[in-house]
Amino acid sequence: MTHDHDLELRPTAAQTEAALNPPPGRNGGDLVVETLAGLGATTVFGLPGQHALGMFDALRRSDLAYIGLRVENNAGFAADAYGRITGEAAPLLLSTGPGALTSLAALQEAAAASAPVLAISSQIPTAGLGGGRHGYLHELPDQQASFRGVVKSVHTVRTQSQIPSAIAAAWESALTAPHGPVWVEIPQDVLTAETMLPVVTAADATPHDLPPRPELTAVAADLLSKAARPAIIAGGGVVRADAAGKLRQLAEKLSAPVVTTYGGKGAFPWNHPLSLQSWLEDRHTTDFLEDADVLLVVGSGLGELSSNYYTFKPRGRVIQIEADLGKLESNHAALGIHADARLALSALLETVPVREDGEGGQDGQDGKDGKDGQDREGATAADRVRAVLDLIRARLDAQELTLEQGVLAAVRQALPDRSPSFWDMTILSYWAWAAFDARRPNTMHSAQGSGGLGYAFPAALGAAVADPTHPVLAVSGDGGALYSIAELATAKQHGLDVTWLIVDDGGYGILREYMTDAFGQTTATELARPDYVALAESFGVPGVRTTPDSLADDLAKSLAAPGPSVVVLPAVLRMFEPTHLD
Repeated sequence: MTHDHDLELRPTAAQTEAALNPPPGRNGGDLVVETLAGLGATTVFGLPGQHALGMFDALRRSDLAYIGLRVENNAGFAADAYGRITGEAAPLLLSTGPGALTSLAALQEAAAASAPVLAISSQIPTAGLGGGRHGYLHELPDQQASFRGVVKSVHTVRTQSQIPSAIAAAWESALTAPHGPVWVEIPQDVLTAETMLPVVTAADATPHDLPPRPELTAVAADLLSKAARPAIIAGGGVVRADAAGKLRQLAEKLSAPVVTTYGGKGAFPWNHPLSLQSWLEDRHTTDFLEDADVLLVVGSGLGELSSNYYTFKPRGRVIQIEADLGKLESNHAALGIHADARLALSALLETVPVREDGEGGQDGQDGKDGKDGQDREGATAADRVRAVLDLIRARLDAQELTLEQGVLAAVRQALPDRSPSFWDMTILSYWAWAAFDARRPNTMHSAQGSGGLGYAFPAALGAAVADPTHPVLAVSGDGGALYSIAELATAKQHGLDVTWLIVDDGGYGILREYMTDAFGQTTATELARPDYVALAESFGVPGVRTTPDSLADDLAKSLAAPGPSVVVLPAVLRMFEPTHLD
């Protein structure tokens, strides 16, 4: 008997002819790019190096678009952003040793943020492998060991026939929840040797689904439906799973207030009556969440920033939905549900009954107040949310932070709603984590996952490649800007539509505050810096020096103009006072 599946596996006459007579002049690198194209990749990022030249030679025989950056770590950040924006695995081509190692900080950020990056590195020739000290250029005793603690999975190639399967397995790993960076390494001689293997025409690498266990969602639904004061913390897993719509439906069904983590910005509408926004570093929010009798945590491990520096101590039942098994109950005892956020929220929506006369509201409007939406004093969930936000505003108003709030408001005013923004580790970004309305899911991104400097500008370049239909904003301090200043050349070379806002305060501003608070004085925080406008113009990129009063107009003009641009704001900003030290 012949099965349909057998017919699908049977090659056509044209496929047989192509396989028997592959085109001449191909090498191992061609197998790499052919496999990537067969998996659906259209764009690769990277930086050439001696051992990796076989892959780069093959690029000219492929239809893949290549975006070359000036530093491997920046190429990793660009690939990270491309993966976040598209939801596809972003190929990152690297050379051996120093080139590979320079990408580590970017891969750490991709791992922390669950960004799908497929890093493919060369290795020294196969004759030098095995840990001996042969003295090859770029030689490491065990290159993989440097990446195993950073990436999601490691895939080793030692022969040309292994290349398609290894890359397909890595692709599948990167895109299976939780998304993340993966690592493939291929020796130089395998990449450069001529190959007679057939052209790779297709590859099967379907990511695995991660559904919740039904008995767990049944218990979760029962707890939530009986809760008097349910609340929700929505993390980056909601954004990565494209589950913002499901989250809103469930919150409204339960009349449950929602706070988004910094990685989950945009997962819930900012001005919704149930929105606690993102004020996680505020004791009023912490107190509110601790008072919930049932707390649903979706796509967050409740780490340092999401728990107000581990001062959060929930008193009610916690339900945690998390695709990363290592984060499940890692900080708080919970009903742990190991699942993709979208699939788990869908299961809860099918099971949780609608609260009678609840006041969750539709389209940002309050509904009816009823017994199930009220606390002991008769306040509805929306009332309690407004009370918390009023307390937060009063606390901020008492600190005379009008400059900082005005600068952030100017950025929001200038940035189109559909434009993504990328934020470095700088004081304005810390403000944005708590106070910036992202307006849409998957539009605000920062390096808060691992906390490294230099993320914003190269990541914004990757986003501009992913979606050239909207201008992109990058925000850096002067300290972080110098990590990626070389990428102005990349922006100019590719004509990428990115506006870079550099807040120039003459040093590492947040470290200046930390050291002053802790030690009474600063060390190593002050920086000599260039004229950023003149420096941008030396790359052929237009630059403008602005003020807090003219920032909104200058940013809007730069964002509206095609191609890259730089806006420099000389300003010393302050952080709002922390509450976890009280």
